[in-house]
Amino acid sequence: MNKKNGQQRREFMRLVFVATGILCASFGLKGFLIPNDFIDGGVTGISLLISSLTDWPISVLIAIINIPFIWLGYRRVNKLFAIKTLFAILTLSLVLYFVNFPHVTNDKLLTAVFGGFFLGAGIGLVMRGGCVIDGTELLAVYINPKSVLSIGQIILLINILIFGVAAFFLGIESALYSILTYLAASETINYIIQGIDEYTAVTIVSAKSDLVKQVITRQLKRGVTVYKGERGFGRNDIEEKEIDIIFTVITRLDVPRLVSAVQRIDSAAFITTHTVSEVKGGLIKRQPLPH
Repeated sequence: MNKKNGQQRREFMRLVFVATGILCASFGLKGFLIPNDFIDGGVTGISLLISSLTDWPISVLIAIINIPFIWLGYRRVNKLFAIKTLFAILTLSLVLYFVNFPHVTNDKLLTAVFGGFFLGAGIGLVMRGGCVIDGTELLAVYINPKSVLSIGQIILLINILIFGVAAFFLGIESALYSILTYLAASETINYIIQGIDEYTAVTIVSAKSDLVKQVITRQLKRGVTVYKGERGFGRNDIEEKEIDIIFTVITRLDVPRLVSAVQRIDSAAFITTHTVSEVKGGLIKRQPLPH
């Protein structure tokens, strides 16, 4: 019973994310971007560009242009994802058509920054809900196996093409502000998806690995994994080649504290960090101490 209730709670929260995301994206479009003839990247940008040139309603264009991407979602992900995406896109179109939002500002800089922010927040929240309202990523995933380009490079090329067309038809200044809108939206999407607790993997190679491990587990209350490694060779041969390599995953906010603690133990420690997109399980965040 508890398992069923937990599943229902998760599905309800996903629905809340999708609904909130659609409202945010609609506000960003009708409150900022559409009245000022600004565009964004991806499918939304294509819809905005065509709407600016033809006066066709943005609500209809978003629904029509996303149809091939819904099919791609069905082929590349699954049927449920495609159904959720279809529902989200149709709902977005209906909200754009029927709901009036206030025109907030004519200032171009404010429009670019806050229009991109609300649109990006909307797209990110919908993605947190398990579907999409912009199919650019799906197209990139579909093209990727048939191309030497990465998914990120494909998305970048698509957007370069969109902004190039925008510069030709709308003018260089409008295209530059639209690029700023795209950057604001992209950063907001990353923040919504990864959150303030963006995870960072840390690898530590130190001759004092036991002390480092104790500091991480006892003082910082984080989990570690220890790999058995072997030292390389520098200018001089190293007699004791075997060494423990410590691996841990922490939040971005904890990185300076961890690095500082390790350097106090061993100033010669070798530390590498890299961002990880998702983490499941393990001891990542500080756990409350038992009473």
